[in-house]
Amino acid sequence: MEIQEILEHLPHRYPMLLVDRVLEYEPNKRILALKNVSINEPFFAGHFPHYPVMPGVLIVEALAQASAVLLFRSLSIKPDDQSVYYLVGIDDARFKRPVVPGDQLLLEVSIDRMSRGLSKLSGRARVGDALAAEATLLCTLRGL
Repeated sequence: MEIQEILEHLPHRYPMLLVDRVLEYEPNKRILALKNVSINEPFFAGHFPHYPVMPGVLIVEALAQASAVLLFRSLSIKPDDQSVYYLVGIDDARFKRPVVPGDQLLLEVSIDRMSRGLSKLSGRARVGDALAAEATLLCTLRGL
């Protein structure tokens, strides 16, 4: 899945779009997405100038965006002006290694449960084989 199709499934745009490509997709099961981490990211100017590190909250946001692509595609719907997937819960978030400019962040998310508009997903962010972060995410589709 290339960037044009990702843009059809996410309302996010620069500088908040954190998914560059989808490498693998299994409907109603899992997704493997990619975020290329560049020194040009706006957050690196202040986090931290002497040793740039991607903020953990943005790693979790990248997992949430990969979750939204997985859920929207699995349900065969696209975001519109009247609906959006909200991240409504983050459990068991753990950060294992820093993510720095030049890294390729692999975002693997699997659906644990979907019921009545609420989805529970397990996310893992890796750089190569090294686990960078993991979290359980709760998402819901809501109308505006």
